[in-house]
Amino acid sequence: MFPIRDLNPTRITPIVTIALIAINVLVFLLWQPHLNEAAGEEFAYRHAAIACEVTQGQPISVAEFQSDRCIASSGAPIFPDKQPYAALFVSMFLHAGIAHILGNMWFLWLFGNNIEEAFGTLRYAAFYLIGGMVAALAFVAVHPSSVVPLVGASGAIAAVLGAYLVLFPGKLVLSWAFITLIPVPAVIFLGLWFVGQFAVGDAGVAWESHVAGFVFGALVTLVFRGSLLRRIRGAQGPQWGGSY
Repeated sequence: MFPIRDLNPTRITPIVTIALIAINVLVFLLWQPHLNEAAGEEFAYRHAAIACEVTQGQPISVAEFQSDRCIASSGAPIFPDKQPYAALFVSMFLHAGIAHILGNMWFLWLFGNNIEEAFGTLRYAAFYLIGGMVAALAFVAVHPSSVVPLVGASGAIAAVLGAYLVLFPGKLVLSWAFITLIPVPAVIFLGLWFVGQFAVGDAGVAWESHVAGFVFGALVTLVFRGSLLRRIRGAQGPQWGGSY
């Protein structure tokens, strides 16, 4: 199923969600190289998070790059000025291709506005960024020796999806299923999305980050669910109602 829109209106202008989408698109179009495959690969190794670098606390060496494995004390770093921990943040705004960024930004646009309304501008921004960091660190924990660059906003967006499941499980998500549009309760749509991550396997997708981001988002939101729902009710007025 592919989501077209959710039947869950808000009364705010989701400025953080819009800003995040704009930043991701601008980074993709204006900073990341696309026409030259070799330049794109070099860019990823220079700027994106790499589990081996985070584990060792320093950029990978030429030997590690050439052997495609993490080797302690393996020589001079290939990009000595790189900051491995800062790269965890940068990676949240990098994408592997046009389909990657379009899919991520569509999900963020559909589900982010409701979560921004629930959390409020600053808390939502912090929630998103921390969720992305947690997701990336989860991948590092599972694959501490990986020398493959980790890119994408998926982990942070997964945190948004986890929050949506907790706050709005009964809201409908209008989705393409085979050749027709059907309204699907969020609990089913997001539940299938979550379970589907385990079916990805080793297909070049950091599904562990998706799972960790989703669980983080759900748990944090569950802790504050009552106050978040009261905030939404207050923002949308006394006539607001609906199932969760």
